[in-house]
Amino acid sequence: MKAPVLYLVIPCYNEQEVLPRTAPMFLGKLRELTERGKISGDSRVLFVNDGSRDDTWRIITDLAAQDEHYQGICQSRNRGHQNAVLAGLMEVKDRCDITISIDCDGQDDIGAMDEMVDAYLDGCDIVYGVRSKRDTDTFFKRVTAEGFYKFLAAMGVEVVFNHADYRLMSSRVLREFANFKEVNLFLRGMVPLVGFKSTSVYYERHERLAGESHYPLKKMIALAFDGITSLSVKPIRLVFFFGLLVCVLSFIGILWSVIAALSGHTVAGWASTACIVCFMGGIQALFLGIIGEYIGKIYLEVKARPRYIISERTPGMERKDTEQRA
Repeated sequence: MKAPVLYLVIPCYNEQEVLPRTAPMFLGKLRELTERGKISGDSRVLFVNDGSRDDTWRIITDLAAQDEHYQGICQSRNRGHQNAVLAGLMEVKDRCDITISIDCDGQDDIGAMDEMVDAYLDGCDIVYGVRSKRDTDTFFKRVTAEGFYKFLAAMGVEVVFNHADYRLMSSRVLREFANFKEVNLFLRGMVPLVGFKSTSVYYERHERLAGESHYPLKKMIALAFDGITSLSVKPIRLVFFFGLLVCVLSFIGILWSVIAALSGHTVAGWASTACIVCFMGGIQALFLGIIGEYIGKIYLEVKARPRYIISERTPGMERKDTEQRA
C-alpha cells in the first residue's frame, strides 16, 4: 500500500511567541512518520494565519522559505478559529490523502498522531483526539467544559465527549464535508454528521508552551451557543412545550378564578398579580431571544457569504484552477 500524503492543518492567531517553538515539533513529527514509512515524503505542515495582528505571518513565510515542508495561507481578515480550520482543510483536500488539524500552542500531544495514522491505515476515515483527563485545567474550566459537552448532548448535538478540533480526516471525508455549506460553523458537531468509520485516540493535554490563550470564557460561551443553535432545534421545541405547559396552568388558573369569584372567596392582592406579570414578561423575553437567535442564524445562512477568503499563499500553495471558493 502506498504511504498516504498527510497535511497538518494548524490555525494561527497572534502566535508569534509560540510558533517558533512548536513549528520544529510539527516538522519533526512529520519526518519521524515519514522515516517509519507511515506517511509519504510529500506530506506538509500547513499554517493558516487567521488575520493575526503580530508577526505570525512573517514567521510563517520565513519558515516556508527555509523548508519546503512548511506551507502557509493567510486569511484576508480574522474570521475565527473554526473558519481558519475549515480554510486549511478545504485548501488541502485535493492535495492529500489525510489531514490532521491541531492547534499551534503545543497543548495537544503530537505523539497521538502515531495512533491516528495507524487507525487510518486500519480503515478508519475519521480519528478523534480525545482528552483522557483535564488535570491542567482550573476547576472552573474543567467543570464548565465537561458540562458544555453534556449540555450539547442533552440538546441533541452529536459530539464526542472531551474532543475539540484535534482530529484526523481522510480526503474522501473532506470531499463530502465540502458539501456542508453552513456559514455558522461548529466543526466538532458537524464532522460526526458526515459518517464513515471512525474511532478515538486518547491523550493528555499539556500546558501552553508560550503566549496566552486566545479562547477566553466569552468566546467559549459564544462557541457553545453557536454549537447548540447551529445543530439542534431542541431549544425551540422546549420553548413550545414550556409554552404549552404555561397555557395549561393558565387555563386551570382561570377556572379557579371564576369558581372563586362565583363562590365569593376572592381577596384583593397586588403581590400575586405582580409576580405573574413579571414571570410572564421574563419568559416571553427569554423565548423571543431564543427564537431571535435562530432567525439571526437563518439571516446569515441565506446570504451565503464566503466562509473564508485567502489573501496570500506561500510557494507551493498556489490556488489551483479546479479549486472553488468555499
